[in-house]
Amino acid sequence: MHPDLKSKVMTAQEAAALINNGEIIGISGFTGAGYPKVVTPALAERGTKLKAEGVDFGISFYTGASVGDESDGVLARAGIMKMRLPYQSHADVRNSINKGTTEYIDMHLSHSARMIRMGFVPKPTLALVDACDVTPDGKIYLTGCGGNTPTYLQIADRIIIELNTHYGDTLKGVHDVFIPELKGNVPIYSPGDRIGKDYVQVDPKKIVAIVEVKLPDNLKPFAAPDDDSNAIAAYILEFLEHERKKGRLPNDVPYQSGVGNVANAVLGTMAKNPAQAPVALYTEVIQDSIFDILEADKLIVASGASVSYSLAGQDKYMANAHTKDWKSKFVLRPQEISNNPEVIRRLGVISMNTALEADIFGHVNSTHVNGSRIMNGIGGSGDFARNCLLGFFMTPSVAKGGKISAIVPMVSHVDHTEHDTMIFVSEQGLADLRGLAPIKRARLIIEKCAHPSYKPLLQEYLDYGIKHSALHTPHTLDKAFDFHKRLIETGSMLG
Repeated sequence: MHPDLKSKVMTAQEAAALINNGEIIGISGFTGAGYPKVVTPALAERGTKLKAEGVDFGISFYTGASVGDESDGVLARAGIMKMRLPYQSHADVRNSINKGTTEYIDMHLSHSARMIRMGFVPKPTLALVDACDVTPDGKIYLTGCGGNTPTYLQIADRIIIELNTHYGDTLKGVHDVFIPELKGNVPIYSPGDRIGKDYVQVDPKKIVAIVEVKLPDNLKPFAAPDDDSNAIAAYILEFLEHERKKGRLPNDVPYQSGVGNVANAVLGTMAKNPAQAPVALYTEVIQDSIFDILEADKLIVASGASVSYSLAGQDKYMANAHTKDWKSKFVLRPQEISNNPEVIRRLGVISMNTALEADIFGHVNSTHVNGSRIMNGIGGSGDFARNCLLGFFMTPSVAKGGKISAIVPMVSHVDHTEHDTMIFVSEQGLADLRGLAPIKRARLIIEKCAHPSYKPLLQEYLDYGIKHSALHTPHTLDKAFDFHKRLIETGSMLG
C-alpha cells in the first residue's frame, strides 16, 4: 500500500471513534451486497457504552437499499439509529421504525441520490464504504454494489473505507459510475452500454481511515421456488410467449427481476426452456438465479445496482469470473441509473415486482401491513412499474395459511395506483388489466387472481358497490376495509 494510504490504516474501533454524535452517515450497500461489516459493529458497541453512561448518542443512516445485519441490525439493536432512508428490510430496523424509535423516509430508489444532492434531506457528513481498492490519488473501486455510494462519496466531508479483499479483482472494472446532471440525459441505449468510469473519484484528503477486511456479504440463499412461485412463473412466461405471437413484444427487450423466490423461478424457468432466446437484464438486484442463465449460455448482459449472491454464489462467481469470462457479462451502476425512468422507458424493460396486497380495481400496496405498519419499503418497484413496457405485480393469492387474502376490496395503503399497474399474477392465474375500465378490471382480478375461498366475498363487495355507489369505481367506504377489520378482530379475513 502507498505510504500516504498506509498512514490512514487503523482498527475498526479506532475508525468508529471518529464518528460523531449526530453524524449523518451515507454507507455503501444495496440489497445485502457491498455494505460495511466491521466499523458499524464497532460503532454500535461504542454507542451502547455511551448510552449506558447517559449520553443520548445517535446517528442518521443512509444506504442504497437494505444492508446486512452487521450494519442495519447492530445499529438498530444498539438503539442509536435515529433516522433511516431510503429502503430497509431488516426485522430489527422495522421494529424500531414501527415503535417510533427510528424515523424512516421510504423513497423511490431512483429519486434518493438526487434528493440528497439537492439538499431536500440533510446531506451526509460521513461516507463509510466497502471497496476492493483505493489509490493514492483518490480512485475508489467499489465491491458488490453501486447503490447511492458515488453520491455519498461526492458529498461527504470525510470518508472511511473498509478495504475488502474478499472478491479479489473479480469486481474491479465491473462498475460504471455515472452521476447525471440536473437537466442532462442518461445516454444508455442498450443494457450493456458503459457511460462512466469504473471507479469513484474523490479528494484523497477526505479519506480519514482505512480498515482492512476480508469478509463476504452475509447473504443466505433463497429457498427453492415453491409450487406457487413456479405457477406464477409459468403464467408469466406463457403470457410473454402469447404477446410475442401477437407481434406486440420484441424478442430483444431486457428484463427487470425483483427480489425473491418468484423472480428466481421466472429466471430459472427461462434458463431451462430450450426455446428461450438469450436474455439481457436491466435490473436492480442480480441474484443467484443468474447462474442458471449463464450456465445455459443464455445471458447477453446483466446490468444492475448490485450482485446479491449467497455465500455459495459468491464462491461460484469468483471461481468463474476469469476462467469462464463471467466478469465481462456484468455492469454495476449507481441506483439512480439502474432505476432511471428515462432508460427504463427507452429500453422497453419488462418488469416483475412483488405486491403485499392488491385491490380489485388495480391498486397495489407494497409496503404496509394494515395500512400503518411498515414492512420493507417501495424500493425500485415504482421506478419500473410506471415506466416499463410490460409490468407484472406478483403475489400468492393468500398468506398465513389462508387467513389473509392478497386480493382485497381496497388496499390499506397505496404505493402504486391503478394508472401504474398493468398485469396481476397469482398462483390462481393472470389478469391483464390494460385497456380495461374499473369494473371490468375488478371482475377480471376476482376471476383470475383471487383465491377460491375469497372470491364470493370479493364478488359480493363488487355487486354491493355497483348497486349502491357511483358506477365508475364502485367503492362503498362503509365496507371497503371489512377484510382488514375482520383480520384485526378475528385473526382472519374470512372471519
